[in-house]
Amino acid sequence: MTAAAKKVKVTLVKGIARTRKDHRETVRGLGLKWTNHTVELVDTPSVRGMINKVGYLLKVAE
Repeated sequence: MTAAAKKVKVTLVKGIARTRKDHRETVRGLGLKWTNHTVELVDTPSVRGMINKVGYLLKVAE
C-alpha cells in the first residue's frame, strides 16, 4: 500500500437486524459495528465488491 492509496469513507446508515446473514457478515467485514459508524477503507476491488453487495445499507463518500 502506498502513501497515495485512494481511500473511501463508508457509513452504515441502516440497521442490519432484519437483513440476510451474509449481508450482516459483509457489513462486519467492512469494519462497521453500529448505525452511523464510519470507517475509512483503502479503495480496492474487493472492498468495492463488498460495498456493492450491501450498498442499500451504506452511504459512501470518495
